[in-house]
Amino acid sequence: MEHGTHTQDNHAALWHGRFQEGPDAAAVAFETSINVDERMALDDIKGSRAHAQMLGHAGIISKEEADAIISGLDSIEKDLNDGSLKIDYSAEDIHSFVEATLTDRIGEPGKKVHTGRSRNDQIALDERLYLCRYIPDLQNRLLTLIDALTQIAEKHTKDIMPGYTHMQHAQPVTLAHHLCAWSWMLTRDWERLEDSLKRIKVSPIGSGALAGSGLPLDRKYEASLLGFDKITMNSLDSVSDRDYCIEVSSALSLIQMHLSRFCEEVVLWSTTEFSFIDLSEKWSTGSSIMPQKKNPDFAELIRGRTGRVYGDQFALLTMMKALPLAYDRDMQEDKQPLFDACDVVLSCVQVFTYMISSAKWNLKSMNDACQDGFLNATDVADYLVRKGLPFRTAHGVSAHSVRLAIEKNCRLEDLSLEDFKACSPLIEKDIYDIIPPQACVNARKTDGGPAEEKVKEQIAALKQFVKQTK
Repeated sequence: MEHGTHTQDNHAALWHGRFQEGPDAAAVAFETSINVDERMALDDIKGSRAHAQMLGHAGIISKEEADAIISGLDSIEKDLNDGSLKIDYSAEDIHSFVEATLTDRIGEPGKKVHTGRSRNDQIALDERLYLCRYIPDLQNRLLTLIDALTQIAEKHTKDIMPGYTHMQHAQPVTLAHHLCAWSWMLTRDWERLEDSLKRIKVSPIGSGALAGSGLPLDRKYEASLLGFDKITMNSLDSVSDRDYCIEVSSALSLIQMHLSRFCEEVVLWSTTEFSFIDLSEKWSTGSSIMPQKKNPDFAELIRGRTGRVYGDQFALLTMMKALPLAYDRDMQEDKQPLFDACDVVLSCVQVFTYMISSAKWNLKSMNDACQDGFLNATDVADYLVRKGLPFRTAHGVSAHSVRLAIEKNCRLEDLSLEDFKACSPLIEKDIYDIIPPQACVNARKTDGGPAEEKVKEQIAALKQFVKQTK
């Protein structure tokens, strides 16, 4: 159709009957959403197929009409999938396109597909169906990343590196322990997505525009056809609810935040000053002016795109913050930020997986970094605690030994026994057995700690998580 003119036959706007004039071309362009919601074409067809089956089951339309509608929808789905049918961007939205195409193909029965429903409950269903497809895909990609990280961790359970607080040397850990920390964050991300599906898999269809229907719709039957266990309990809430979009965007923001934190460390670790990681040339870029450069651009882009995902969530929250019940056209603006966040996070998880899986680790630089910064100071205090000294007193003794080492410009393990005894007479020569960085790591056998046996337990648990949830 040409914008600004009357449309004809089945391709008229679904709401045009009340109007004598066609909409202005600029008005059509402003309010049309098909460029955004076209990705829900298959979800719209799935919902319409179930709706037609329910209408036939309830006797609202004949079985023959229901069968014709379902057959027509099947043909549209097939043709969209094989590319023989293209989206008509002159349609107002994906619902209009599917219904008009259906009516073109099967005639009068196609006009009955919308019986007992509104675009208000239809779009709420389409979004839920879309998220039911998207979330398992993202979850699988998270599992692939967790699996990649644990495979790397398995190779480095003995390889020590500094652990940091305030970006200052704190205590020694292992590379495996650090990568497991990343992995546990991702398991929580997977679980949040899984939990969100409990509230997404609830059918709003049959709520109509806002007040249900006077027709004998069987909402529970239709929900079961869609694979939903429940229906929404209030028609007003059903069509005005976008909590599920905001909940998913919140989960996506957390995933992106975790990726951004990982990438911040990758960027730091790839610097000359750290030199802990060497990113593959396939996942690095150069400089247009400085020929020696090898830049961690993909890590930086993931970190940078976090702002987009946060912005998408804030856009959804702001859109909804003052809307009265029930549906308002503002809610058409939910899809662009939701889909953008979905796309960004999915691509970032995949890119990070490729980037980290192909990286090489500079174990010598990590080990050398553990020799400075007095990462073993806490172990001096723990040594004295085992000798019976109160921890706060032991903390002071350890701090005294650190000050002494700073004055002598040496490491704690380079202090003489006389130096240590000047700090506390309880210190004996066995202190030298417990303060090398590797010994410090091996001693930390509390559950969740960096000792090799405990990290191997974490790796096994992470592998089991992947196996159980895949």
